[in-house]
Amino acid sequence: MRVAAAVAAAVAVAAPAAAHPYEAYISVETPDDLQDLHAAGIIGDDTFEALLTLLLRGVDLERASRDQLYALPNLTYADVDAILAYRAAHGFIADPADLVAAGALTDGDLLAIAPFLIVRDRGRDPWAAHGVAEARTRWSVDDDAPALAARARVTTAPGLAAGIAAVVARQQLGAVVYDPNRGALLADPPALSVEIPRAYVRWQSDALTAVAGSYRIGFGQRLTFDTTGDVSPDGIEVDEQIAAPDALVRACKESSGEAASPCEGAAGHRYVTPDFRSREGLFGAAAGATAIPAGAGHVEAYAWGSWRRRSVYQYEVYDRGRCADPRDDRDPACAAPDVFRRPDGGLLDPTSRYSFATLPDLFAEAVVGGHLAYVIDPRRYLAVTGYGADSRDLVDGVDLDYQEWASRPQGGRFGAVGASAAIGRGALDVAGEVAYSFDRMAPMRGPARGGGGPAAIVRATASGDHRALEASLRYYATDFANPFAHPIAADDELEGQRARDEAGGRLRYTGRHGPLSLRAGVDAWRALAAGVPRGELFVRADVDATDRVAWGVWLAHRDKDLAHGGRGACYEVPTLDDEAGEPVPCAGARTTTIGRLRVAPVGAVSITAQLQHDLVDDPRYRDAFRHDVAGWLTAQVRPTPRLRLRGRVRYLIEDVRDDAYLEQSLWSYLDAALRVRARDQLRLRTDLYVWLDDRPSTRERAPSPELWLWLAYEARY
Repeated sequence: MRVAAAVAAAVAVAAPAAAHPYEAYISVETPDDLQDLHAAGIIGDDTFEALLTLLLRGVDLERASRDQLYALPNLTYADVDAILAYRAAHGFIADPADLVAAGALTDGDLLAIAPFLIVRDRGRDPWAAHGVAEARTRWSVDDDAPALAARARVTTAPGLAAGIAAVVARQQLGAVVYDPNRGALLADPPALSVEIPRAYVRWQSDALTAVAGSYRIGFGQRLTFDTTGDVSPDGIEVDEQIAAPDALVRACKESSGEAASPCEGAAGHRYVTPDFRSREGLFGAAAGATAIPAGAGHVEAYAWGSWRRRSVYQYEVYDRGRCADPRDDRDPACAAPDVFRRPDGGLLDPTSRYSFATLPDLFAEAVVGGHLAYVIDPRRYLAVTGYGADSRDLVDGVDLDYQEWASRPQGGRFGAVGASAAIGRGALDVAGEVAYSFDRMAPMRGPARGGGGPAAIVRATASGDHRALEASLRYYATDFANPFAHPIAADDELEGQRARDEAGGRLRYTGRHGPLSLRAGVDAWRALAAGVPRGELFVRADVDATDRVAWGVWLAHRDKDLAHGGRGACYEVPTLDDEAGEPVPCAGARTTTIGRLRVAPVGAVSITAQLQHDLVDDPRYRDAFRHDVAGWLTAQVRPTPRLRLRGRVRYLIEDVRDDAYLEQSLWSYLDAALRVRARDQLRLRTDLYVWLDDRPSTRERAPSPELWLWLAYEARY
């Protein structure tokens, strides 16, 4: 069961401590709490995804490895080693509070990690079924039908578990076929359907694990293979996770084609609740032996296989039969093929065209891989990992392949092999991984030569009492095209992949110095093909002024071209306006300053205020920065031990000089979480999103203001 004891005290001002170098001290109870941190810019995309995965899945204190425990927020390697020492000495952890009594953790550390933990109930019959079931819905005023999702996980015998996730799809296009008469694709319009994106059965013991169905797997420094999203993956993880995007989406995604678009006028500005979604994973079977005795240590061996259909954004494909080089932007035949709505009458009837849509089941991707490691102890190991993949399009009559900015390399087959190692002594841990990718991409225009390339990363961590320093060096060749690599990397991309075309180093520090908690980081790298130096840094200082008052000042800077960027450059442009879908390179910079104050006047109440100012390069301002301002006010109260109320208001102005250029909005919500039974929770949330800017698209937007309603029930048994 998840640890819930004493979580009410988490609303008080917690004392930050050094830990895994996340950007900020993490104290959350629900996924919405994490989303608040992400929306406020307190944590980045990678940290949000890693912690959300960890929160929904949970960490088993009795089976988690050293690296898996280190992924928990706010823990140092010293804390993790203390937990492992306690577990080894006692054989089990009956109650996480025992770790505090033994001096392995502080009260604050335990409160912060409690929502992430799974602890076995030793008083339960080991053959009795137990698990979790959750149903969720979301609705806005212009929806034809609400978004629905459900997930369940059950354990019916020692080590045997099963899980499933289902969603009601309302906006997904139907089957895609090729129309030789048009030389284009046809897709059925969206229809209400029930999808089961995740389902699995798993058996696990202290020495063996096996899963059939949906799963994730990853190892080492995530350079050769990782699909987990964890910062420190170490084997197989099951997956029944479902997520909900924050913003409403356009209801109609049709443009004028052979016939006029039905999205003209008011229909083109109608927004609805998006469907619940699941992140890409694997589907098939995986197995691992984790404790084969060998000399002074033991051997770990894993094998996995997966076959699944991939849905792809429509602008990430091209017709290989018409285009020899998709990087040739001068050839219109190399653009993504048009996708027309399947006519209601005869196939030759005029019809409209889809835009900015995801095409379902476009490719089939098969993956096989293996991992072999010799482990002396949790701090010392040597491992090899490798995988091969084959991607084939599923649409008859056309030879589809991926555009260069898609996440998969062209040519069908690809893979990677690598070796990783780690050693630790005293306060210092050093780990590294080298890998080589291979693919069938032919030499074409642009920087990539095809065929694959090398990559390497080394990471050293020194940790002590409430302090940790991490340093890493990385090199990812321009031709290292490995879509299953997720190591430390900057968030820029070359041809759809982050861990590519990059050489650099990163340094991060977290430390507690009396009432001051300091987090700082600097990252400098070079885009190899373009020869462009880039960098970013952040400094976050938080002060516990009293037991009830804390404040912080944070500064972050990011520059996409240290040599030639400057005023008048763009900082971020997601796609071209002509629907080509190709990312636009930017060379601008952004500087963010944040001030934060948190007050807990009484134990059951906390109030947080935050003000943010951004200086952003923008082509509209040739000699100056664009100024963005945002303010947050969040309050939380527990009137009773079973009821938690939480509210937030955010005021956002993008470009304070021009209210007809970018977004200006007021977003507020009120969330109530009620413990119906000791282990069940009912959550109700309502959001009000008011658009305040004077853009034509805002004036025509419907609904405006937006009202969203969320309802979720989670039962643990």
